[in-house]
Amino acid sequence: MRTGNEPLQARSPLKMRCGLALWGVLCTIAGAVAFVDAGRPEWAAACAALAMVAATDLAMVIRHIRQGPHYQPGKDIPPYAPDRGRNDVFGIRNGTDRRRDTRP
Repeated sequence: MRTGNEPLQARSPLKMRCGLALWGVLCTIAGAVAFVDAGRPEWAAACAALAMVAATDLAMVIRHIRQGPHYQPGKDIPPYAPDRGRNDVFGIRNGTDRRRDTRP
């Protein structure tokens, strides 16, 4: 639940994930080329399959970066209203958790 006290300087991990996906694509392509040169087609196919997975991840990350921050609430969006006791049924707030076994 969004309470309104989230960090003001929070950063998205998409740029780091983009760099790691790019690194993965480059390493797996280099591995596939190296295994083809070494005469190991099975390992080259495995590296090529991993390169496809990393390339798909890279494409998704770039898509999310280009979409922008529309899925994140900004400063002008107020926090959600309090739940007004809806969680008290489970004893989350008042300390009487009914799910726990309280027998001695």
